Amino acid sequence: MTQETTALAHSTAVRVSTDGRSQSGDRVRSAARAAAGSVPVVRTGPTGITAATPLVMISSDGRTAFYGDPSPAAVRDLVDELESGTVPTADADAVVEHDPDTASLPVPERGSLSVGRRDVLGPCGWVAPLEPADWSFVSAEQTPDAAGAVGLLGRGRGDAATDELVAETWETAIGTDGDPVVVCNANEASDLPSGDDTLLSGAPMAVLDGMATVAEYVDADDAVVYVNESKTGLQTHLREAIDAAADILPVVPQLVAGPDEFRAGEPTAALEALEGADRIEPRLQPPAPAKRGLYGRPTVIHTPRTFAHVQRAVAQPDSVDADAADPGTRIVTVTGDVSGPATVELGSSASLGAVREAVEMDGSFKMACVGGVLGGISRTLDMAPTAQSLRAAGLGTDGIVELFDTDRCAVETVGRRARFASTENSGRCVPGREGTKQLAELLRDIYDGSFESDKIRELGRVMRQSSNCQTGAHAPRPVTTAIDEFEPEFRAHTDGHCPSGTCTEKL
Repeated sequence: MTQETTALAHSTAVRVSTDGRSQSGDRVRSAARAAAGSVPVVRTGPTGITAATPLVMISSDGRTAFYGDPSPAAVRDLVDELESGTVPTADADAVVEHDPDTASLPVPERGSLSVGRRDVLGPCGWVAPLEPADWSFVSAEQTPDAAGAVGLLGRGRGDAATDELVAETWETAIGTDGDPVVVCNANEASDLPSGDDTLLSGAPMAVLDGMATVAEYVDADDAVVYVNESKTGLQTHLREAIDAAADILPVVPQLVAGPDEFRAGEPTAALEALEGADRIEPRLQPPAPAKRGLYGRPTVIHTPRTFAHVQRAVAQPDSVDADAADPGTRIVTVTGDVSGPATVELGSSASLGAVREAVEMDGSFKMACVGGVLGGISRTLDMAPTAQSLRAAGLGTDGIVELFDTDRCAVETVGRRARFASTENSGRCVPGREGTKQLAELLRDIYDGSFESDKIRELGRVMRQSSNCQTGAHAPRPVTTAIDEFEPEFRAHTDGHCPSGTCTEKL
């Protein structure tokens, strides 16, 4: 049984998009056995669409048939038909005609894969993730000037330049005395977001190339990829990717595992963890990491999403709209009361509401939490996915949309998030340590008949303005936005009535 390591070298091939689950491996083995070396069988990374994993793609000369989670026996039949010279299409979920040399997954006209765009996500599920031959590296030859020139913003909670110009961070690091270092912050303990993991699993070369490009620009000889210690499979995968690209990248990163704690994903807390601190907590700022970061060195710390966007902007500068307020695309994980999470990519002119087309909800839509566990609550997704639009709506920009059905209670939903913040904050500052506790208590009081809306809002204002950490600053957001949208529900609870019929006890 043989299995190819490169996907793009073959016009005829069987691709099996996997996420590491055992049944995914079964499909790969079935295809490889059936092909017996006559047809290349390539294991690719995840596409981002959980419901379509494992996904088998049968390609030949610019035509690809898609099969979502076929049985091993069905895979063998598909390979047999391909060996006979025909792309099997009779029972395919989709069939796409495309450029035979495309390096990006061909997009069907319908279904979850058709939602949004596949720019940064393009290689995911289509190329062999650990094969440098499937990737065009730019870091050894080009600088990230194009990414800086278009005004690319940092993406994700773990980015030290979240929703800010990344080029300014780079210039600060360049202008600061000391030896710069570049950090890719992929430590995310929450199980909600999957955009970074999708990129690291499906297109690790894009992230590593983006890191090396920035490292070359700021004249850094050292780089670090920081991941969760619990994600051992991802660690193994990344070590293989780093080893495979070591002879190509001008700067080869180290891989370091950190605590599986929510607070450890905050940028400066990540630096504390990398330095081996016993207590993981965010640092007081200023100075920013670009001035004083890892071991006191000027440090550029971005998420995998940011580095992948940098790489694409450098490799294909014409693909990024420099006139947009938020250039590039936004990678969004859609989860919540859905049959299976999905990670999609939206352009700045799209509607965030398009994410609902990528998943199937368990019930009727009631509300969404946008921006992670401490994101904002909204009845509508009728807005652009840009940082500016989301902030104007009081929502978060972390690239997560949780869809909730009508069985969800707004009070219970935000109460649990307030309690999460009260236990997960670092305790370093008073607003984060005490404010989150007071917030949780004020929400519990609702069940005892006391709803002090003005007091909750004033506490939220103080926490946003004075908290040192993101947890303290963002903890009020789910609560205040939910009150804006569902105040009658909050008042109903003071009378002992839950309109959703789900609250049976105090949080």
